Amino acid sequence: MQQHHLGILIGGSSHVGKSTLAKSLAVSLGRELISTDKLGRHPGRPWPTLRPQVAEYYSRLSDDTVHWFLKVHHENMWPYMWPYICQIIENQRQLLKPFILEGSALRPEYMTKLDPSLARTVFLYAEDDFLRSRMMEEAGYKDATQSAALIIEKFVERSIRDKREMLEAARDAKLQCVDVAYPEALEALAKQLAAAYSVANE
Repeated sequence: MQQHHLGILIGGSSHVGKSTLAKSLAVSLGRELISTDKLGRHPGRPWPTLRPQVAEYYSRLSDDTVHWFLKVHHENMWPYMWPYICQIIENQRQLLKPFILEGSALRPEYMTKLDPSLARTVFLYAEDDFLRSRMMEEAGYKDATQSAALIIEKFVERSIRDKREMLEAARDAKLQCVDVAYPEALEALAKQLAAAYSVANE
């Protein structure tokens, strides 16, 4: 059935494949792809390199403190960033250009403020163990030095705590949430969106 949403928004926690899904859909649907990563990438993956002074500083911080720094970053940045994202969406609306918007700046608590007739929202996530394993593999944790491994552990746990809060907010807002640990779920989502928003239907 034909859909009339001008935008498809793909949010989610770190390392869940937002960019991969968005790029695939942009090609299959013939839509413009817009990423928010340069706007809202949160501080900090501590790999592949980290200055010794920074490593020493973070190694002395508790997990609660590391997570607190991230929350402060969000609280300071998002009220200023979201109007800019809304302007991007408004520009696409005025030009009547179908688009896909993805990235870490699409926090669930802000996505729900959009006109539901203008954009469809999807939230990607993974359960803790799957996400932890994926992040540590990408970080080279297995081959890291003892000091580097400690920093990686802290930032991975920070990301997982942030994921839990985002997922809770997404579920409270009744966003469509898809667990990427199940390839069949992600494949079903891609097929669903492709069928609903195919170029032939527009």
